Amino acid sequence: MLKSALLGKRTTSKQLPLGYPQMPADFTNAYVLGSLGRSGASMGACASFLYNLHNAVEGIQEGRYKIVVIGGADCPITPEVIEGFRAMGALAEDQGLRELDGLSEHEILNYRKTSRPFGLNCGFTIGESSQYVILMNDQLAVELGATIFGSIPTVASHADGGKRSISAPGAGNYLTLAQAAASIRDLLGQDVLANETLVQAHGTSTPQNRVTESDVLSRVATAFGLDAWSVSAVKSQLGHSQGTAGGDQLAVSLGAFASQIAPGIQTTDSLAPDVIQDGLDFVLTSREQRIKAALINAKGFGGNNSTAAIVSPDATAE
Repeated sequence: MLKSALLGKRTTSKQLPLGYPQMPADFTNAYVLGSLGRSGASMGACASFLYNLHNAVEGIQEGRYKIVVIGGADCPITPEVIEGFRAMGALAEDQGLRELDGLSEHEILNYRKTSRPFGLNCGFTIGESSQYVILMNDQLAVELGATIFGSIPTVASHADGGKRSISAPGAGNYLTLAQAAASIRDLLGQDVLANETLVQAHGTSTPQNRVTESDVLSRVATAFGLDAWSVSAVKSQLGHSQGTAGGDQLAVSLGAFASQIAPGIQTTDSLAPDVIQDGLDFVLTSREQRIKAALINAKGFGGNNSTAAIVSPDATAE
């Protein structure tokens, strides 16, 4: 919409309602869902999907909703957005990748391995995604005989407090991850938290994230007495879809429940030396593993943090 006139193209009536962040939830409802219930959206950088999920879970728990549709689409692969992140030094670029891999200017890069969470990396890879899920309260799901893919007992969200820079770490993500971990422990027990829970890390593939998020994960694991917490990061396969990244992680978690396979961070050959590993087991190669619960972590710019606790269908039935 913003550049169509500059390019000599016509601005269409669809570009504003479907591309302006304050509008899509309402227009999706008006033309697709047709609900008379509440509609709206929460924006919170990389945690946006989980912020909306938080509103849905709280609404069901408080008895305000029986069914909620949560989702979003993020399409940031445009020259302007790419240039903004490039200027920030946040993106993986050819020169940095060549230096990491010891390649000359004439050798071809493996672009399928540009996103390397918790490995030797030089920035993230922008992805695009659309993710939607449906939540029901437990009574309605049972009454309708709905297929239950999992359940969400807790979504925790916290800001970071005062910060010296937009990307500096803060206290918020320690709080969200600890709350979500405590929820799984209280529901399913210490053994499930320790041995049958998969942590879907934010895992952006930036040098700063690999240090700050591994510190969050390690400190929480240690606080809960865990010595080998399974950690995965789906951005290694999909890139960083930004606002919908939590939806990517949720979808992959449901797949892990169905397959009982922990997806590996398979673009990362080995962990970077500054990654904190105490209490953690980074899943670098996909493996069979009993998975009863998952933690979905989002650690966004500016201090937008959220972590969701997800419970498998079998554990939900129990």
